[in-house]
Amino acid sequence: MTVRSFFSGLWRGLDALRKVLHLVLLLVIFAIVVGALRGAVPRIPSKAALLVAPQGELVEQLSGAPVERALQEARGEGHAETLLWDLTDSIHAAASDTRIPVLALDLEKFEGATQVTLEELANALREFRASGKKVIAYGTEFTQERYYLAAQADEVYLDPMGFVLLTGYDRYPTYLKGALDKLGVDINVFRVGAFKSAVEPFTRTGMSAEDREESRSYLNALWSSYQEAVTRARKLPSDALAQYVGSFAKSVPAAGGDAAQVALRAKLVTGVKSRLETEQRLIELVGRDDTTGSFKSVSTSDYVRYARADKKARAAGKPRVGVIVAAGNILDGDQPPGTVGGESTARVIREARLDKDVKAVVLRVDSPGGSVLASEQIYRELLALHAAGKPLVVSMSGYAASGGYYIAAPADEIWASPATLTGSIGIFAIVPTVDKTLGKVGVSVDGVGTTPLSGQLRIDRPLGEEVRAFLQSQISRGYDEFVARVARGRNKTREQIDAIAQGRVWAGTDAHRVGLVDHIGSFDDAVKAAARRAKLTDYAADFIEPELTWAQQLVLQLRDTARVSFLAGPDERALGQLARRFDPVTREVAKLSRFSAPNRLYAYCFCEVR
Repeated sequence: MTVRSFFSGLWRGLDALRKVLHLVLLLVIFAIVVGALRGAVPRIPSKAALLVAPQGELVEQLSGAPVERALQEARGEGHAETLLWDLTDSIHAAASDTRIPVLALDLEKFEGATQVTLEELANALREFRASGKKVIAYGTEFTQERYYLAAQADEVYLDPMGFVLLTGYDRYPTYLKGALDKLGVDINVFRVGAFKSAVEPFTRTGMSAEDREESRSYLNALWSSYQEAVTRARKLPSDALAQYVGSFAKSVPAAGGDAAQVALRAKLVTGVKSRLETEQRLIELVGRDDTTGSFKSVSTSDYVRYARADKKARAAGKPRVGVIVAAGNILDGDQPPGTVGGESTARVIREARLDKDVKAVVLRVDSPGGSVLASEQIYRELLALHAAGKPLVVSMSGYAASGGYYIAAPADEIWASPATLTGSIGIFAIVPTVDKTLGKVGVSVDGVGTTPLSGQLRIDRPLGEEVRAFLQSQISRGYDEFVARVARGRNKTREQIDAIAQGRVWAGTDAHRVGLVDHIGSFDDAVKAAARRAKLTDYAADFIEPELTWAQQLVLQLRDTARVSFLAGPDERALGQLARRFDPVTREVAKLSRFSAPNRLYAYCFCEVR
């Protein structure tokens, strides 16, 4: 061995050792960081306000894959959402935490939610107040959804330049028939149900008498529910909101444009204060934070980690009531959170069925429906859960209509809110054809086939009579199956269900009256009902969701540590607000695309309320 080869070998050995040591060091540092992130429970000040500041839409399940959502947040992309259960878990825990004497409700960046979701958060706020603690709300623009929450506070402060704008509920679908006719697009519709208005945006230029009757009925029910909840919270006469809304257009000009004073005189707010004045009020209650100069506070994004860690410790070893959320449109196959996938949701239900620690299941439904095939797939898995001897209770959120009701049908008990929109028991199919559109630009289609059905499902040819007969028979059979499943689950005859089906949408209280739901109550009421059916007295209720990988958990932990919450001013989203003005049109076009597969049947309720 030469000297050169000796030192060359020695050098290679030292270099390899260096790389190994470097890798070990990186792994140690990485493990320390991950351990710190995973185990870190934020330090709660000895006296602080819980800052509840929902951003974007308040939802019961965040949309999209967790890691993708976290990366979008980091880049400032995507639509802002706040998870309802993060807020309610934080508020429930804070109600018994002596370090949290006050809750500060900042609604500046809150964009809305269904009334049922608002009710759940309002219930938590009332529980906090019932513990003898204060809730203080502030806002510059109290829209209808924001004010519903603000009204639950002990003290409601409105900016001197602000307003309380209540408009009631409305439903104004965008009708595309005129545009489709001009383009030469034929919409071939197959449906069952006198009230199944889901297809009307594509076949009419205005609302049908049946749809108008139905919409007016449930919109009035929702508005009555809203007024009752707000006037009760503010201790106002039952007609106070009706008077405020009815006179608003005259009252504000008469007050010289001072909408804040109009709201104050109507006793909708406690006082008119600026943000700084409201912060000073909170400083009086919990003290000043020397770092920020504002009041001492802990955000829900921080506090929920403490609350969940405490909840997990107390739940150890207890039997479980598993909660499965079915939120969004029902689509075939595997779907991300925020959408109900036939395969992905069925898989979660199967997991609950096979888990010996899960003694009962609550299915939280917030869906207007979708694919009949996916709904049937979920329905069958719920029957298997039932056959395994595990009680199933359905808790309906804002929507549990059409396919959303289909998957609720096998429940032992169904709970709904007065503001739930449910029913819409009907099925439809839409098949657009564009042969006339192509003809306008000189394109024609011609040829031969080997059977009468050859080429019948091409969108560039008129729909043949054979296919029409086939599709209508499938729709009729699907409706009969739907009604039969509901009749079986509700312990009623087919004729009884058919009389209240026909695609009709019912508000929660009316659905209770006609027997489509068993009880009117909250999500917590449904959980307690499931526990009673499983004969559980000491139990833990938790959400059953697909498990995240270690790497996915790391990304989410990194995101959480980077969050900063403060009673900050409103951000400007001018372009986003402009784009949202075109939402009604883009939504209808998207629906036509989503529900136009000729080999698919759909159970969907186009009953969005604004």
